Amino acid sequence: MIDPVRRALKRKVCRTGPRGREEIILIEPDERLVLLVKFTITMSLCLASLEVASLAFLHAWNSECFAALTGLVGTVSGVLVGHSTP
Repeated sequence: MIDPVRRALKRKVCRTGPRGREEIILIEPDERLVLLVKFTITMSLCLASLEVASLAFLHAWNSECFAALTGLVGTVSGVLVGHSTP
């Protein structure tokens, strides 16, 4: 099974070869980048579940948890968008 994070971070470069044919080169992502994105996605899921638990049991909005969650979501989306551009 192909890892969806690794597949999302993989880059395709298209260039003209020696005889005028197009070559497609796949550039694999760095392992540290893949682990960082997996960690931030996991932490985002944990913080979201913590926010839901806070709403369900305490009937109160936790703004610190929401601020950390939005920061992590911004980080993940920034890494994905920034890495996909050549």
